[in-house]
Amino acid sequence: MIFLVAALLLLGILLGSVAHLPVPVSLVAGAVIGAWLLAFTARRRHVRHRHH
Repeated sequence: MIFLVAALLLLGILLGSVAHLPVPVSLVAGAVIGAWLLAFTARRRHVRHRHH
């Protein structure tokens, strides 16, 4: 439950910050975060596949 509260608080802070940034900066930041998440997911799947 505390994790959910912390995640919502962080999301609120991030969305508040994005509202003050120009749109291109927000899009670039979103693309960077998305690329990082895709790389993290691919690495996790590769490691899990290698162990089996």
